[in-house]
Amino acid sequence: MTTLERLVQHLSRLPGIGKKSASRIAYFILKSDQHFAEQLGEEIAQLKRRIRQCSICGNFTEEDPCRICTDPGRDRSIVCVVEQSEDVLTIEQTNEYRGLFHVLSGVISPLDGVGPKDLTIDKLMQRLSDGRIEEVIIATNPTVEGDATAMYLLQLLAGEGVEVSRLASGLPVGGDLEYADRLTLARSIRGRISLSGP
Repeated sequence: MTTLERLVQHLSRLPGIGKKSASRIAYFILKSDQHFAEQLGEEIAQLKRRIRQCSICGNFTEEDPCRICTDPGRDRSIVCVVEQSEDVLTIEQTNEYRGLFHVLSGVISPLDGVGPKDLTIDKLMQRLSDGRIEEVIIATNPTVEGDATAMYLLQLLAGEGVEVSRLASGLPVGGDLEYADRLTLARSIRGRISLSGP
């Protein structure tokens, strides 16, 4: 196997990258100048050397604890529970949330052999033990596994004296009802909000 074939094989293991896209990327790198290729390789190598998980929230970071956990401007009474580190970035980009985070590092999925003990649920419970957190926002994805994880957390947190909420899910802004799937529409109906006063 040639160097180029090996690179294509490695690139095709990336999520969302098929053999054709991997080949296109490999040829792009090959046609680029030497400095770009070397810099790209060095950045990928540095990624694994420098970035680790925050010992508090589990988010990927270069410094431990991460900048979110050490930010004095954060609301320390709220923690948003997400599946993966990339979810932290997605929520941060909305500029709507100023609380803390907790990364589960996955979801409960019995078919894949992933149970509660494989996630960072114990760490979440330790964070709640000091009594400073008043609300837990469950921001798992609206999938079967995400819902199962949310229900497990809801039951676990029932006796902890904290408010538990879940991100609303429903119709996207600008979406048409006729194109919504039944599950999304059902969630929208269940999660409807009142437009009139009390």
